[in-house]
Amino acid sequence: FVPGNRESMLRKAAGARPDVFVPDLEDSVPAQEKENARETVERLVGMLAATGRPVFPRLNGIDTTWLEDDARALVGPDVAGVSVGKIRTPEDVRRIDALLADAERARGIEVGRTKLIPWIETAAAVLDALRIATASTRVVALAFGAEDLTLDMGIRRSSDDSEVSVARSLTCLAAAAAAVPALDTPFFSFRDAAALERNAEASKRIGFRGKFAIHPDQLATIERV
Repeated sequence: FVPGNRESMLRKAAGARPDVFVPDLEDSVPAQEKENARETVERLVGMLAATGRPVFPRLNGIDTTWLEDDARALVGPDVAGVSVGKIRTPEDVRRIDALLADAERARGIEVGRTKLIPWIETAAAVLDALRIATASTRVVALAFGAEDLTLDMGIRRSSDDSEVSVARSLTCLAAAAAAVPALDTPFFSFRDAAALERNAEASKRIGFRGKFAIHPDQLATIERV
């Protein structure tokens, strides 16, 4: 993840070597910075794509007024796909599919080219994760978001993940059934490499195939695990 409103961080990120770049327009960007983030990522997405690594911007959620403008601005030849948070139903995925198709037609690129990673981070999404994963052929992975899930449920987030253990397993089961990888929530104590390694090992044991990073220093540990 790289905050989309931080040009210096986006430029610095281009020197890192993640599997996927995720310029973020959503949770790391305050409301008053949404347009700036969209314009900044639109301007710099080609720089990230030039590294040869896929670029999957995280757009604002389905329940926001920013999603359509995000898609229109960023769908294009330099963007392999997008991720979208706060998914609740398969209908949400189909709505995003149609929105991406409109943006692809407007840009003159093949309809269906832009892939999708939905975030499983609401109670409704956890309980419908398999249908979400199979609602569109664009879906190439499921992302699990612990922070927003605990917010959605009105429960406290803890360091041992005990309160989201069932949801984590259900996400992995749904992803496996849909034959797509499950990608785990970020680990926020980014200076604690030993704790990150334990966290990533636990993720791997239940079926996650990747994990989001919030700092370049996390990449080596995540990739090694």
